Amino acid sequence: MKARINWLNGNIFVGESNSGHAVVMHAAAAPGAPTVAPSPMEYLLLGAGGCTAIDVVHILQRGRHDISDCEISLEAERAGEDPKVFTKIHYHFIVTGRNLKPDVVDRAIKLSAEKYCSASIMLGKTAAITHDFEIVEAS
Repeated sequence: MKARINWLNGNIFVGESNSGHAVVMHAAAAPGAPTVAPSPMEYLLLGAGGCTAIDVVHILQRGRHDISDCEISLEAERAGEDPKVFTKIHYHFIVTGRNLKPDVVDRAIKLSAEKYCSASIMLGKTAAITHDFEIVEAS
């Protein structure tokens, strides 16, 4: 895997993946200052959430469960000193479908967390990662 980062100006950068996709990154000049794009650490958190969401949806679909939506809210804490790594990350899954069983959803989340989600497993080296979930019955 390869990537390239180009500096535009100020604290604004563009990252381009080997597959040709680009994202804008912006580090705030000062805490609370306005930004024009997510920071690299925000992208890291989004990537972990996306990674586990993809896993959970695929695991449930492969099991032929009737899933129609999956949303994850993430909440993270960072160390106060440099390097300001993530120290805690909590994933709250909202899984929508028909007749989804809690044990099945829990198993899909655990498989992602413990076996498949490279991003979460990597972040778990510095952060305590927790998760919970709720199931919404599709109408």
